[in-house]
Order: sequence, then C-alpha cells, then structure tokens
Amino acid sequence: MDSTTLPDRIAFLGGYLPRLCGIAMFTHDLCEAVAEAAPASQCFSCAVNDRIGGYDYPPRVRFELDEKDLDSYRRAADFLNFGNADVLCVQHEFGIYGGPAGSHLLALLRDVRMPVVTTLHTVLREPDAAQRKVMEELVRRSDRLVVMARKGAEILRETYGVPDAKVDVIPHGIPDMPFADSSFYKTQFGVEGRMVLLTFGLLGPGKGIEYVIEALPEIVRLHPDVVYLVLGATHPHLLAREGESYRLGLERLAEDRGVKEHVIFYNRFVSPDDLKEFIGATDIYLTPYLNEAQITSGTLAHVFGAGKAVVSSPYWHAQELLADGRGILVPFRDPHAIAEGVRAFIDDPVLLRETREKAWRMGREMIWPAVAQRYIDSFRRAGADRKAAPRTAFAEWTLASRPYDLPPLRLDHIVRMSDSTGIFQHATFNVPNYQEGYCTDDNARAFILCKLLDELRGRQPAADRERLATSSLAVLSAALNPGTGRFRNFMSHERHWLEDSGSEDSHSRALWALGTGAGRSRNEGHRKLSALLFERGLAAVESFSSPRAWAFTLMGIHEYLRRFPGNAGMIAACEALTGKLVRLWNDCSTDDWPWFEPIVTYENARLCQALLLGGQGLPRPEALGIGLQSLRWLASLQKTQAGHFRPIGSDGFYERGGARADFDQQPVEAQAMVSACLEAFRATRDASWSREAKRAFEWFLGRNDLGLPLYDSGSGGCSDGLHRDRVNENQGAESTLAFHLSLAEMNLADHPAAAPRSPAS
Repeated sequence: MDSTTLPDRIAFLGGYLPRLCGIAMFTHDLCEAVAEAAPASQCFSCAVNDRIGGYDYPPRVRFELDEKDLDSYRRAADFLNFGNADVLCVQHEFGIYGGPAGSHLLALLRDVRMPVVTTLHTVLREPDAAQRKVMEELVRRSDRLVVMARKGAEILRETYGVPDAKVDVIPHGIPDMPFADSSFYKTQFGVEGRMVLLTFGLLGPGKGIEYVIEALPEIVRLHPDVVYLVLGATHPHLLAREGESYRLGLERLAEDRGVKEHVIFYNRFVSPDDLKEFIGATDIYLTPYLNEAQITSGTLAHVFGAGKAVVSSPYWHAQELLADGRGILVPFRDPHAIAEGVRAFIDDPVLLRETREKAWRMGREMIWPAVAQRYIDSFRRAGADRKAAPRTAFAEWTLASRPYDLPPLRLDHIVRMSDSTGIFQHATFNVPNYQEGYCTDDNARAFILCKLLDELRGRQPAADRERLATSSLAVLSAALNPGTGRFRNFMSHERHWLEDSGSEDSHSRALWALGTGAGRSRNEGHRKLSALLFERGLAAVESFSSPRAWAFTLMGIHEYLRRFPGNAGMIAACEALTGKLVRLWNDCSTDDWPWFEPIVTYENARLCQALLLGGQGLPRPEALGIGLQSLRWLASLQKTQAGHFRPIGSDGFYERGGARADFDQQPVEAQAMVSACLEAFRATRDASWSREAKRAFEWFLGRNDLGLPLYDSGSGGCSDGLHRDRVNENQGAESTLAFHLSLAEMNLADHPAAAPRSPAS
C-alpha cells in the first residue's frame, strides 16, 4: 500500500456501541464514517468488552476481546493477520485495556503484521512509570499517531520524543448539524421561553458539575428564566462502585442552594438522534471539567461544532478550541467566574450570536465526512511509511519469537478452599480439611495474590477477589495480638487462636502481605488498614533472628514504599535489615559456598530477592551484587543436567559438606525462585534470568524429576509436593497459592508495570 492506494480492509480496535462509553461511541462513529467515505473498502471492528458476555454488537464487529484476558489480545492479532487487514486503527485510552496501565494492548500490537494508526484519546505530560513505558512502546509499535489537538502533538514531541512527521492532528468528529435558533427545539422539552444551559456526557466527579450548581444562585438572581440541564447516565463503572451517590449529592446541593427549580437531571444515555434535539434546544454549553490535562472532549467538540456558545474551564482541548473569541474560558473550580461567563452571553445577544457563528464555521472542519477523509489519508501514509517485509502467515511465528503461553487463570480451587473467615490451611485431595483450620501464613499469601490480580484485572470475577481479599485481611487484622505486638498464626475452624504468637517467619509474611496491601491496593479501606497493621507489627522485627523473617519484612517494606516513598522510618528499617543480610553473607560465604548460612533450607531464593530489592532501592550496590551472586549459585544448584528445575528437598535440605536432599520438593520453592529471578531480570535486564524464572515455573507444569504436573488445570489446585515416586495429591492452600502467585508474577512480568519503584525516591 502506497500513499495513493486506498486500503481494502480497514480494522478498528476499541470499544463499540452498544457499550456505553465515549471511546465506544467514537470507534463506532469513525468506523461508520470511514465506511461511508470509502465504500470500496471493508471496514470492521474488534470490540473490547468490559464485562463477561460482551454486548449485542452489530455486524461490523467481527471479533470480541475480553479486556482482562491477555490471551484474547493475541487471538485478536491472529484474527487480524489471517484476515489480511491492510491497516489497524487503534483507539487508545489507558483505562479500556487490561493489565497495568492498559499494557495488554501491547501483546496485540507486538503480533500484528499490518500498519497501525493509533488515535491517542489521552496524552499525559506527566505519566507514571507504568504509563510511560506503555506509551513508549505504543509509540514504537504505531506507524502513525493521531491526536485531536495541537497540544497533543506538542506533548508527544516534548515528553516522548515523537517527531512531528509521525503525528497527524485530526479533530474529534461530530455530526453535521444546521445552524438553527434554539427556540425551534425547546417546545418539545417544555422549556420554551427559557434560557437553557447544558452539560452532557457520562456523569462522574471529574465533570465539575457542582461548581455550576454553586454558580446558579448568582445567575438566576438576574435571570430567573435560566434552566440547567444535566444530560447523561452515571458512568457504568462509577455506578457499579458507588451507585448514584454523586448524582444524589448534586441534587442535594441544588436543593441546599435554593435552585432545584432551575436544575433538570436527565439520567439516560440518549441516542444520537435524541442528542441532536437536546443540543438544538441549548443556548449555552458548560464544561466545568477539573483536569487541565484533558486533551480531548468529545462532548465539547459535539456541541461546539453545532454552533453553541460555550463557557468552559481551561483544560487543554477547550483552550485550543475556544481561542480567538470562539467561547469563554473561566478558571477551574470558580463558581463566580462561571456565573460571570454565563451572564456575559445572556446580557449580550450580539456576543452570543457572533460566538455561535464562529464556532459553527470552524465546526465544518470537524464533521465526520471531513474527519473520515483525513483518517483515510493517515492510513495511506502509514502504508507508505511501513518499511517492514510483507506479511506472511507463519514466517515470524516460531516459538522463539512468540510470547510464552501461560496457563489461563482459574481460581476455582482457591474459592473452594475459602469461607467467610478466610482460606483453609489444608485439603484432602481437592476437598478443604476443616479440622486443620486456618493460618495467617496462607491468608497472607491469599491477600498478596488478590492484590496482584487486581493489577492484572484478571478474568476471575472481581467479586471473588474482593471477598477473598477482605476475608484474608480480616484474618491478618485479627491475628495481631495487641498484648504482644506479634501476629498469631494458627486458628481453629471455630475461630479460636491456638497460640499467643506465631513464628518469626509467619509474622513477617503477614508484614509482607500488609505492605503489599498498603502499596498496591485500590480499595481505600484495605489500603488504610494494611498500612496501620504494618506499622504496628514492624517494631517486633527488630528482635528477630530468622534471616527469612528479615527477607519477608524487607519485601513488605519495599511494597509499602510504593505508596509512601521517602518515608524515613521505613527507609531506615530497610537499611537495617539489608545490612543484617549482608553481614550474614560476609560471615558465612566462601568461594565454594556462596551462601548466607551453612545449610540451604526453605524458600531460599527469598534471601536473594530481598537483597535485590534493598540493593536497588536504597541504593546499595554491594547488596545488589550479593543478591545476584547468591541467586546465580542457587540457580545452578537447582538445575539438573537435563535442564529442568530441581529445588532443594525438604526431606533433609542441603548442609555444607553433606549430601543435598532431592525430595520432598515443595511448591513454595518454585514460587520463590520464579519471583527472585524475575526481580533479577528487572534489576539487570539480563534475559537469562527470565529463562530461569520460566524454568522454575515449568516445574509446576511437569518439567520436573517425575515428568508429572503438580498444577491441576481441571480444579485450579496445585499438589502439595513432589515425592521420590509420586505427586502428593492433596491440594492445600500453600501449594495452590504458590502456583497462582507464580502465574500472576509471570503475567505481570509481561507488562511494563512490573518494574519496581525505588523506595528512597
């Protein structure tokens, strides 16, 4: 395809109607407009679903993706490749794709063979680390980038180093509406003779509608005929999380300010035809949005292009669109300024009409037929710019070039092993063993898993994760003995604690989990309780002598510092514990025994991992070097001549000068190795560490001494260990959680957000 050739098959990726969101509406409208502008081309869509079961899509949608399922993105790439799409037009918004910062999308872009044109609905000037890494790869994987305002091109150039030649500035498309007097439409809504103010779109706190309501008393005092129409349903995600609390708060505010007779809430997602009628009846449009960094507003473009006067806060898109007298900009969160802007238009009909005319004339460049033609031009340029070899079905699909296929997430057994209290400790085969009750160790592991899965937005229903996370955290909270400052470990099925204090290791595993909750949780209550318990339980570690307890605590501190970087007390604790492990190494290690103790026992790789984290975060190069050296030795020790992973067995361990125990092999050893090797890869970018993590993970799947899988893909459970002659068929919590934690970390390693933050930053 060259710069003059019209693509035969044009694919669009994003949400799609009837999904209710702005990206879905935009993808639908763009696809239809391009199809009309290029009738000889086949236009079709791959729709991203945000719920199980998807939507009743029209025929244009030929493939559906589950936003939370990484494999569905790879299948979509296969569909596009085999379907010989000539160009793929991606609608990008961080929040509509799965994975950290929407990184699942990258799996699709790595595999597709056609030119990619990506429309950036958000361009962040100050992205966080995960967003920046996703954005940088998105830029690399796209042949052309489309932004809807010149400000977007400026940010791409200054923040991401994107040359202007790669960027097309194409306005947000709008329907073609005549320049008409609003009184023509008002009768059908019962507002004839009144001055109509409008805000429309999915309702949420960032819209700033409360500031317009605060401005209304000042407006209606001089113009009692004003009515403010708030049109649109509450955003589905906000509705699922908080119900109608935001809308109800606005209604109460209108009543408190004495303007309830001047405010109309129309709680519907209206059809395009109905929306034209509402816009037609509007005199002044208000966008009091709160975020300056909003680079695109489809609602603003829609109403502006229809020739309506606009009063807006000065977010980037509004600054650009309303320049040169095409609207009025007012400061953020300023009801008085909003009132003055509205009154300026009402008091000066000439200004109102002139502003409307300027907007409508500029809007002719934004109607969908014009926008569609500019996208077609961009598609042609993408084809001409593409320097890669022609697509072939299998040429680059060798195992070496394809991503490692991980098993699908299946938490059935974890759910089966849990009740309203928490997760049970043991199982007989795949049946929970009530007699053995619960333990803090396993509920700590379960809580960590839930927080990792939240970042992956895994396919398991969110309600299951939330319930398990809440019950596990409740166990951790109850486990902290206020009299001793120590976490208890074992609890009977009758919910009676069986000890006053658990082991040092169990105490520190609880801290690791609570640090993870404090650092990663999106649930505010979980985050606050985790931080509180972590701070209360940390003091006891000062007297601990277990190196693994030091390591687990260091891992918890590292997680805590994700949320609270620069906390002096936590950094001091990190330095102290890192120093203890370094001294332990210096006192014990020799050239032929580069280890921390005279015996290699259990969860060995955690000692290495803790120093990798401390060495990077403080930073402390000596600790990082020890972590890498000790892990390299451990990896060589746990690799057979046949090349598979063989952990140190728990039936005797491995004492210096003695014979190592090869059995019983425990799942937590494989999990610790997976986690530590992935951390070594993040620290060094040395691909050999990724291979070591993969080797350890494949132990669960049957690449082991017996050639038998421990993970049961049917139940979602994992066997308790590998004996000399058989697999232990019981699927307890520790082993099952070890597998799923490993799987979650392997999935996270496929995404940019896996990179750790520096605790001292």
